[in-house]
Amino acid sequence: MQVLYTASARATGDGRDGRVRTSDGTLELDLAIPKEMGGAGGAANPEQLFAAGYAACFHSALRLVARKARADVSGSVVEAEVGIGPNGSGGFGLTVTLVVDLPAVERTAAEQLVAQAHQVCPYSNATRGNIEVALTVRESR
Repeated sequence: MQVLYTASARATGDGRDGRVRTSDGTLELDLAIPKEMGGAGGAANPEQLFAAGYAACFHSALRLVARKARADVSGSVVEAEVGIGPNGSGGFGLTVTLVVDLPAVERTAAEQLVAQAHQVCPYSNATRGNIEVALTVRESR
């Protein structure tokens, strides 16, 4: 693979109760363990960062495949839900649910676009076979 871009971030402090900063300084955040996991909460956590990255990346992949299919994806939205919990082997695992709104696309076509985007998205390709990723097309309102 020819690398087109490399992101770099540094974590300091106590990991989940620490701080992260990208090498260019465009992202700098305090981190805190969520209350649901016994922490204080009140700051970002790695699962939120992963969810934000996956949602943005998947949305770009969706728009790419939609352009090729000449589909109208105006008003499209992608939400990523990232869950964390014990994996039964002494470690932890993640789950992801991607919820996609495509208000201008008929449901069957929307599901096909989402499936195609799942084959294109780098996050989907990285997680495939490693964590459960559920794809959901939200009913048009």
